[in-house]
Amino acid sequence: MIDYLSMFFEPQAALTPAMAVGSLVLSFLLSMVFAIVYQHTFRGFTYSRSYIHTMVLGSMVTCMLIMAIGNNLARGVGILGTLAIIRFRTPVRDPRDAMFLFACLGVGIACGAGMPLIAAIGTLVINVVALLLHWTPFASRREYEGLLRFAMPASDSSAEQSVQELLVRYCASFYLLGMRDAEQGNLLEFSYQVRLLDPAYQKDMVEAFRQDGRFRDVVLLMQRTTVEL
Repeated sequence: MIDYLSMFFEPQAALTPAMAVGSLVLSFLLSMVFAIVYQHTFRGFTYSRSYIHTMVLGSMVTCMLIMAIGNNLARGVGILGTLAIIRFRTPVRDPRDAMFLFACLGVGIACGAGMPLIAAIGTLVINVVALLLHWTPFASRREYEGLLRFAMPASDSSAEQSVQELLVRYCASFYLLGMRDAEQGNLLEFSYQVRLLDPAYQKDMVEAFRQDGRFRDVVLLMQRTTVEL
């Protein structure tokens, strides 16, 4: 029993300066890959530069701690107790952000534990999957991506035909949410949910409605997949 427990308290094999620096540099490079992928796939409104820095620095700090602990159980318990004193109150609103941060910490653990191959393969596979999820419509249930509002003369029957033609030209699908009278019945206000054929058509569709001359107060509000207030 004593022999079994003693192996957790044996001194760590000597780390050379080159090995320590190499592990820290590798954790930095691999966490930078996560940071770049996160930047290119971010869709929210509250982008944080400090969060990117946290991902990179967190990976390197974790790598340093793992190298410091080694296979010494007593040292690990001491470091764990020291970290328990620190209170992290920064909220992570998006679970996806938490996963990127956790992945960077995992890279630091793998580098600090002397498993660079695991760290490199994990970085490659996880980031490829993150890019695929970003580029594909997987798990998306949104049929409409924008809200179009405009007003037109109530007495102009040909304007309704023009609306249908413009929507068919620029939209893959559209749905009438509602309409109401305005200016004592002289105008009709329409609200449509729309999904554009191409996101680049936003300006073209609005300009087409405005150039017609019969439509007023044309507004297109595009929804985002992540809204943070």
